Amino acid sequence: MTDTMTETSRAAFLRIGFGEDAHALVPGRPLVIGGVHIPDSPRGAAAHSDGDVLLHALADALLSTRALGDIGHYFPPSDPQYKDLDSTVILREVWARVREGLEPLHLYNVAAVLTLDAPKLGRYRETIRDNVATLLGLAPGEFGLGFKTSEGLAPDHIQARVTLLLASPQTPEPEEIAKTPEH
Repeated sequence: MTDTMTETSRAAFLRIGFGEDAHALVPGRPLVIGGVHIPDSPRGAAAHSDGDVLLHALADALLSTRALGDIGHYFPPSDPQYKDLDSTVILREVWARVREGLEPLHLYNVAAVLTLDAPKLGRYRETIRDNVATLLGLAPGEFGLGFKTSEGLAPDHIQARVTLLLASPQTPEPEEIAKTPEH
């Protein structure tokens, strides 16, 4: 690598993350999206935790920026201590882990798409967006949230996809970037 390439690559620390999560919908479970309970849903996610697909996809997107695996590694569904776990706990712990050793690290431009046939979620958009933005310390305008249906292809499931951008004004040394936080 030339000196110019080294200097250019160290000019900024940017990481793009992607995460995805999906669950079957079943009667008798509450539907939670972005930490918000959706009271008019007769079904919720079949999951070991609260099944919040949006927060799970977001947590996986954050983990992907540091090649730290996925939330199943840190919160295994086989572990009874995580039964019905509030996914805001998962998100907070993951965000702390991702920032470990790389402060200051800023999250920008989170984009999420949620696929669910029913109920329609438009009236919850602002509440969900504001709640997730607060959890991550973002301005509401830094979190884009879209809703789609499966057009009848998968009416018994819910899915979320998230992309995000992490940046640091101070570029860490390459060995700091490569370090995997302990777990």
